[in-house]
Amino acid sequence: MKKDLKVSLGQVGDYEIRLLKVFEAVVESGGFSAAESELSIGRSTISTHIANLEERLDLKLCRRGRGGFSLTEEGIEVYELMKGLFSALEGFRSGVNALHVRLTGDLRVIASDAVCMEPQSRLPEAIASFSAAAPEVNVLLDVKALNDIERMVLNGEADIGLIPFHRQLSGLNYATLYADHFHLYCSRTHPLFDVVPSKDLRDKVLASKVVHAGIHTSPEVGSQLADMNKAAISYFYEARLAMILSGAYIGFMPDAYVENQVANGELKALIPETKHYSLEIAAITRTHGRGNRARDLFLEMLTQLTQTDPH
Repeated sequence: MKKDLKVSLGQVGDYEIRLLKVFEAVVESGGFSAAESELSIGRSTISTHIANLEERLDLKLCRRGRGGFSLTEEGIEVYELMKGLFSALEGFRSGVNALHVRLTGDLRVIASDAVCMEPQSRLPEAIASFSAAAPEVNVLLDVKALNDIERMVLNGEADIGLIPFHRQLSGLNYATLYADHFHLYCSRTHPLFDVVPSKDLRDKVLASKVVHAGIHTSPEVGSQLADMNKAAISYFYEARLAMILSGAYIGFMPDAYVENQVANGELKALIPETKHYSLEIAAITRTHGRGNRARDLFLEMLTQLTQTDPH
């Protein structure tokens, strides 16, 4: 049974580190005599250092005598803890040294069309912060379809993809950034714009021609569209919005994307209490491959921004 410490170990500084280095050499050399050549100091000095360490820790670390050198139970545990400490110090040293290596080259970000200009994406702010922190890295931003984004990240053609989360592919990491909230919208030129809520409004909505993305993004989206008159496909939000504004179609749009049109009376939500859903927006990166400090820094900045209230 281990004895209780008389005093708690205080701050571990350079002095304690030096003593632990001597202890490490003694243990790994197999004794005081064998450690003399390793440390280039005499046996009596080594003995003094170990005694000072034992006094500092208030623990008996080793036995030496006719039976040879051996560690006590506490000595074995201190040795293991010491190895962890030295490993952490080396990791810290390597990490700090790596920070002095300049970031250069290109950072390739591919986004779904809605993400670029949505206020909650905070993408312009992330680019500004990253460009200030890594001015020698060129940020290349492009817009692609969902399947193309996944393929490009998997193939190493893009470093980061920003997409609505709809499935989890092997080989990709997913970091949720925020959620998009969708409602069903019609324009002021659509016949349903001025219809007052009534029992038959739902039937009129279901009979109206709806434009949709044409891909399966989530079960919730599929459920919302299941009983509707799916008359047209338009993947990109900009094109879909144009079709809704034509007055010939209704369609689901992210609330943040169309907030200006709603504010000026061009669009309104139909049956908002039931016709709505949410989609998480995620940043995707490759699971395997070489380390990419520029990618990791940008992703860290983007994640912090999207999870912070801009107001």
